[in-house]
This record gives sequence, structure tokens and C-alpha cells, in this order.
Amino acid sequence: MADKASPTSEVADRYASALFDLAVEQKALPKIEKALDSFQTLVGSSDDLKRLLSSPVFSKDEQVAAIDAVLKKAKIDGLVGNFIRVVASNRRLFAVPGMVRRFKELAAEHRGEVTADVTSAKKLSAAQVKDLKASLKSVVGKDVTLNQSVDPAILGGLVVKVGSRQIDTSLRTKLNSLKLSLKEVS
Repeated sequence: MADKASPTSEVADRYASALFDLAVEQKALPKIEKALDSFQTLVGSSDDLKRLLSSPVFSKDEQVAAIDAVLKKAKIDGLVGNFIRVVASNRRLFAVPGMVRRFKELAAEHRGEVTADVTSAKKLSAAQVKDLKASLKSVVGKDVTLNQSVDPAILGGLVVKVGSRQIDTSLRTKLNSLKLSLKEVS
């Protein structure tokens, strides 16, 4: 039985699809992606902004005013600025990370690319990213866009997810497997 999508992912899909359609219509896909990346970087570097996006304690007016100030300061305007303002006024800021992720997936599909989620213990170097993309391209047969995240808890190695396939070469998983093997022996 297939799992139903969560309400948050459904909201993110609807908004991302609408933004994607507008970006394609205006022939501004790269510009929109760049502006979304800028906003995502801002969110990632500010605990206060993360709290604003995820906390229900802020009123609609407070969220709209704060987002407006952030967008002006970051010089994010045009379609992306208006989009994020609409999201704020509709009280959907909690879904922005999902919207950005889904938009990137749609843009990659549009370019004939496949998206891979990669988790590493520390940030990958440019050379490592290049090698990983080349390796994944040889397996998948298409260009690969990476969504990178860092999780020190995996200790080392990578966890790569492409579509429904996942490859887990993390040190944490290997240690857990070894631990189970040793328990079976004793």
C-alpha cells in the first residue's frame, strides 16, 4: 500500500509547481533557481530566520513584515520575492524548505537531470562533488544534480539516495552491522 503524501509536502508541491510554471513561462528558470538558493542560504545561516519560518507563534503580520525586511536586505525581488511574500501572507512559511527542494527537482527534470540526495559527515570538496556526479552519471545514465546535507552523526562515508534507490556507505551503518554480527557470534 502506498503512503499518502504529508499535508506539508502537498502544500510544497502545489506552490513549487506554480512557481516552476511561472519561471518556465517567463524563461527565467536559472534566475529563479539562483534567487531561491540565495534565500535557502539565508535560512540555513540564521537560527532566527529558521524560527520565523517554522514557529506558529508569530502572527501573519509579523511574518510578512519580517520576511519583507529580509528580502529587501538580501535584494531578493521579482518573482521569487513576490512568491515568498505570498507564501508568508498565506501562513505557509513552514513549507518553504520543501517548496525549494521540489522546485529544484522540477527544474532538474526539465533539464533532463536526476536529483540525488547526498548526506556526508562533513562538507564535500568541489573535487569530491565532481567525482560523485561523474560516478552517479555512469550508473544512472543522466546528468545528476546533488542536494547535499551534512550529518556528523554518520561519522564518515556517504548516504546517497537517487529515486527509490539508496546506497549507505556510512561508517555508522558499518559499525552497527558489525555490532549486530558480534552479538550473533557470542
